[in-house]
Amino acid sequence: MRRVGNANGVPMDRIFAALGAASGFVAVAAGAFGAHGLKARLAPDLLAAFDTGARYQIYHALALLAVAWAIGRWPGRVALASGWCFVAGTALFSGSLYLLALTGVRSLGAITPVGGVLLLAGWLLLALAAVRGTMR
Repeated sequence: MRRVGNANGVPMDRIFAALGAASGFVAVAAGAFGAHGLKARLAPDLLAAFDTGARYQIYHALALLAVAWAIGRWPGRVALASGWCFVAGTALFSGSLYLLALTGVRSLGAITPVGGVLLLAGWLLLALAAVRGTMR
């Protein structure tokens, strides 16, 4: 059983697969931009922060693809929650690191741990979905 994701009836597994692919695209573009466009412009610590954001974004783009697969296999709220935790966690974790690196505003680093906690929650929920199977 697939869960409907929007008014057009797009299944949630396809939504998370598309989000994972889009996030992977952005992560590769960010990595290339950091390596080629920012290397000479940023201090080493800021470049490292930008690189960490891109690296974690690609990991969690793959995690979203795993969620898409999990939703097809174990449909339910737990797998869906996992996916949304990965989406929000990536936005906050990687996004705050990108902004920190590009603006130099160090207070943005306070947002990063919130994203990290959401990423951790996503992994725990994905494991729970696997152990429990279908939950509604």
